[in-house]
Amino acid sequence: REIIELVGLKERESYYPRELSGGQQQRVGIARALAVNPDVLFLDEPFSALDPLIRREMQNEFLRLQNMLKKTIVFVTHDFDEAIRLADRIAIMYEGEIVQEGTAEELVLNPATNYVREFTRDIPRGKLLTVGSIMAPPVSGGDSGLSIKPTELISNVAAKVIRHNEPVLVVDEGDKPVGSLSRDQVVEVLFSKEH
Repeated sequence: REIIELVGLKERESYYPRELSGGQQQRVGIARALAVNPDVLFLDEPFSALDPLIRREMQNEFLRLQNMLKKTIVFVTHDFDEAIRLADRIAIMYEGEIVQEGTAEELVLNPATNYVREFTRDIPRGKLLTVGSIMAPPVSGGDSGLSIKPTELISNVAAKVIRHNEPVLVVDEGDKPVGSLSRDQVVEVLFSKEH
């Protein structure tokens, strides 16, 4: 019963699979996997057959469960956007071999092969890359009067940075300068296919 509640199927215990929606059927599958309390969960394309709205709902549910359970999950998908959204680390396979493994940011900024470069080519860089991944050393002199954190996404600070002629100061949690970010750097990330 606890697992049924955990996956959001309370009061549907007596339903047959054909009486459940696609998303609810996926929840049944996840509940079955969790019932044996495995150290590692392996999910092979669990959301690929779902419509976009239910798929997004299931991804949100998946993130909620992962946050609660703290399990290691191997999640197979052909959708890089889904991998970015759900994974801490991503492995890209080509012809049955792992050709590169790392964070989404590492894969996009430092593709190990042409295959990885092509695979990540159309990913919106601004929604993935952080200020810290592209910042330059701190600059002396011109001061825009604005500061940002290295952990912020480029898409979240782009409008602020582009409005300033001078590079924007990047500061750590103690407000110590750790870098700078210019308008040109932001424009390159937002409008270039490759950084």
